[in-house]
Amino acid sequence: MATWLITGCSTGLGRALAQTVLAHGHNAVVTARSVTTVEDIAAAYPDTALPLPLDVTNSGEIDSAVQQARARFGGIDVLVNNAGYGYRSAVEEADDADIRQLFDTNVFGAVDMIKAVLPGMRANRSGSILNISSIGARISPPGSGYYSASKAALEGLSGSLHNELQPLGINVTVIEPGAFRTDFAGRSLTQSATPIEDYAETAGKRRKENDKMHGTQQGDPVKAAEAILAVAASPNPPSLLVLGSDAFNAFAAVAQAQRTELDQWRDLSLSTDIEREQP
Repeated sequence: MATWLITGCSTGLGRALAQTVLAHGHNAVVTARSVTTVEDIAAAYPDTALPLPLDVTNSGEIDSAVQQARARFGGIDVLVNNAGYGYRSAVEEADDADIRQLFDTNVFGAVDMIKAVLPGMRANRSGSILNISSIGARISPPGSGYYSASKAALEGLSGSLHNELQPLGINVTVIEPGAFRTDFAGRSLTQSATPIEDYAETAGKRRKENDKMHGTQQGDPVKAAEAILAVAASPNPPSLLVLGSDAFNAFAAVAQAQRTELDQWRDLSLSTDIEREQP
């Protein structure tokens, strides 16, 4: 039995993951900004679930959640940084306050959670940190520049964190889902207030009023939750896991295109080295 702390459990993947973790017999600290949205999950597992209010942009709530988790279960074995939301806008259109709030949640909220749990994990020389990213970090679709940037920042940080923590017995895995049938593209999605007409055929096509994806996504959140449990239980977990056939195929296409372009410009890339003097 492991103790999981999962952020953003009110809906979608976070909710499915909390329910799956508990169904497998683990302890779970089930959190959401409004604790009433997760009390039904905890009610089904009164001995192993701890529902707590947690806004990852609130340092006081982070400290309180970690302290209560340790008091109830003795420690935290798995942290899942799932809390976050989408934002669609052409880069030029975005409001500065919206951008900062997005990064405060998607990036710095995860950072603060990591820093709060690491002392305990380092003391035990064990633990897993699972950071929920997005295939958007890889494919950078028009209209999702800031969201993609927030997830790319989380992934870059996770790579360094993996290298720092692996010698201490702590695993870090980035999870890159594709489109799953959650509220991500519906209620949870935000966007710029005033679109610019010049971007109508690029970023504009992905605005909420034009995007018909919501409710038709191929990904199953329950199956994603089972896959995440498998990663946490693995003796040799990956540093990156892609979830969904759409994400897998998009990842492969981007990787191939990048390799082709890298090779195409190889000579110019290598031409910038200082030439060695001939003996």
